Amino acid sequence: MSSEPPGFELPLRLLLGFRVLIDDLHAELARQGHAGLRPMHGFVLQAIGPHGTTAAELGRRLGISKQAAGKTVDALERLGYLARGSDPRDARRKVVRLTPRGADCLERSARIFDDLRGRWADALGAERLTALEEDLRRMTPSNLFQLDVPGWFGGG
Repeated sequence: MSSEPPGFELPLRLLLGFRVLIDDLHAELARQGHAGLRPMHGFVLQAIGPHGTTAAELGRRLGISKQAAGKTVDALERLGYLARGSDPRDARRKVVRLTPRGADCLERSARIFDDLRGRWADALGAERLTALEEDLRRMTPSNLFQLDVPGWFGGG
């Protein structure tokens, strides 16, 4: 009998690690005034970026339909994180942009992730965490912000 864990455990443990970090992030964001956000919202805010984008382009970036992207934009607009406006270069195009509240959420998220990484370093040891990160970099694509995860999971 092998003492090694079964192969299916690795992706589940990686997913659980992701889930722990995202749940901790959202709990802290809620404490800091950003309650009501879901994990998908973070992908959307990142995909929109500092210059804004159209709903169609947002859907492509996330790997979801334009309609699914539009529904999520509607929800984030109601929550005050996004605003729609005309493209100054083409008045027929509607561009979605982060509001100051959306930008604040992304800035806070970055600081919270740094704090969470610090907690993991305290629990695992800084050297072990750094080695884990290096190993994951070696085993994963270099495109750090591959944002089509929602679509890949079947969310669109």
